[in-house]
Amino acid sequence: MKSLIEEHATAIGWITSISLALLLGSAIVVPWIVVRIPSDFFLHQRRPPSRFSFEHPAIRWAIFLIRNLLGSILFLAGLAMLVLPGQGMLTLAMAVVLMDFPSKHKLERWIVNLPPVLTSINWLRRKSNVPPLRVERTNEHEARIDRTSEE
Repeated sequence: MKSLIEEHATAIGWITSISLALLLGSAIVVPWIVVRIPSDFFLHQRRPPSRFSFEHPAIRWAIFLIRNLLGSILFLAGLAMLVLPGQGMLTLAMAVVLMDFPSKHKLERWIVNLPPVLTSINWLRRKSNVPPLRVERTNEHEARIDRTSEE
């Protein structure tokens, strides 16, 4: 084992550095993004129009292709990081955010409706003096969980 580590010391150093950079970057970027989501974003059945929706079609397609290519690369890297050192789940989440696919907004709404996720997001928003995310509740139990997390 020691010889394996010595042979691949440079690669292990790079993997460790990239993993630490992703960890620190996510600690900064995730709260920054979470507080910028409009509080009613997940109340809509369909995604509100993006700022690129009124651009020239060639620009929209270029952005679409670049985002999906980068998202696909991150998705594959995230899958690899599930078994290799790295932030696999975080990388997969970033890939899903970047890519465009059918029912993406529905998936995002489902994830945000999970009580631990919504509680964490609204905690970050409360710390930044931003109104909590409003979501449709599927039953009274989830509404009770949300009310207790806001207190």
